[in-house]
Amino acid sequence: MAKTESSFKNMVLVLLGITLIASFSLGAVYNLTKEPIAKAQQAKKEAAIKQVVPDFEQLEAVSVVPDGGGDPLVINKALKGGEVVGYAVETYTDKGFSGRIQLMVGFAPDGTIFNTAVLKHAETPGLGDKMDAAKSAFPEQFKNQNPESFVLKVKKDGGNVDAITAATISSRAFCDGVQRAYDVVKKEGGSK
Repeated sequence: MAKTESSFKNMVLVLLGITLIASFSLGAVYNLTKEPIAKAQQAKKEAAIKQVVPDFEQLEAVSVVPDGGGDPLVINKALKGGEVVGYAVETYTDKGFSGRIQLMVGFAPDGTIFNTAVLKHAETPGLGDKMDAAKSAFPEQFKNQNPESFVLKVKKDGGNVDAITAATISSRAFCDGVQRAYDVVKKEGGSK
C-alpha cells in the first residue's frame, strides 16, 4: 500500500472532510432535539402558569411591550366561567448577576401577587439560585402583596423585600422582574 504524501493540500482536504462530517452530525443532533426541547419548555411554562394563578378554565394570551421598551411580555389572562380569576405574566429582567432571569408572576384581578415561579436563570448555585421556591423561602414574601403598597425593592434600597443573603444583585433582579410584570398588568387594566 502506498503512503499518502503529507502535503498542505492533503491536510486541508482531510480537515475539510472532518469539518463537514462534524457539521452534518451537529445539524442532525440539533434537528432531533429541537422539538423535544421546545415541548419541554412549553410544558414548563404551562406548569408555571398553573402554579401562579388560581384554577382556571381558559387562557387568553396577549403580548405587551413594556413602557421602557425591550422585549415584549406575555400576559396570560386566566378565565373561569367567563370571569377573570388572575393574570400570569411571563416576564424577565436583564439585571441578574449572571444575565437574564425569566419569571412567571401571577396576579389576582386586583393586582395582588398570587405567586411567582422562576422559568430560567443562570445565577450562582447556592446563592442567587435561592430565588427559586424549590431552594428557599425567598419568593414567599411576595405572595398576597399588592405592589401599590408593597415596595418591590430590597430593604437596602428602601423597599420591603428581604434580600437573599450574599445575593443582593439576584434579589434586586427578581424584584425588577416582578415590578415589570406588575407595570404591564396595570397598563393593560388588570389592577384596580
